[in-house]
Amino acid sequence: MILAIEGSPRKGGNSHTLLAAFLDGVAEAGAAYRAVHLRDYRFEPCAGCEQCRRDKICTRFQDGMTLLYPLIQEARGLILVTPVHNYNVTAWVKAFIDRLYCFYDFADTRPRGWSSRLAGAGRKAVIAAIAEQEDPENLGVALPAMRLPLTALGYEIAAELPVLGLFDRGVIAKHRHLLDQARDLGRDLAQGLL
Repeated sequence: MILAIEGSPRKGGNSHTLLAAFLDGVAEAGAAYRAVHLRDYRFEPCAGCEQCRRDKICTRFQDGMTLLYPLIQEARGLILVTPVHNYNVTAWVKAFIDRLYCFYDFADTRPRGWSSRLAGAGRKAVIAAIAEQEDPENLGVALPAMRLPLTALGYEIAAELPVLGLFDRGVIAKHRHLLDQARDLGRDLAQGLL
């Protein structure tokens, strides 16, 4: 199963449309998927309470992430799409990533060793960031902000899709080449997991 997540506050926006294109490719490959729009889930940011180190899942909050954890554990594929907000991922995507902290196990050594319970399962991810500006520098840290923690959690980053020069809601629909590229990446991800 592939879990496809977008972190835009705007329904029907560019991230939403790009995610749908990724899923067209996943469907072409015959893979099962679940689409998640983080704006539809209410969840708290990580509070750093460390209860998850004992409980092996976040038990501090019973919220939208409680619903997403089983999907994360089940899915071997992940598609994560965000608009760029202030040179970074959206607050929803950042909070989502931070709440994945519960999948780490830590040793009692100093410096502290760690491992991820999501690692070793052949998980793969595709990440995409959409910026209004034309200059790649204006993507800021959005792609690394997804790539680095997902890699640490045990995902192989199969592809990254930077999208530049788009802001108006849904304008990506006029850029068929971008949607075709996303469809192809979704299909490749699914085929790589089958």
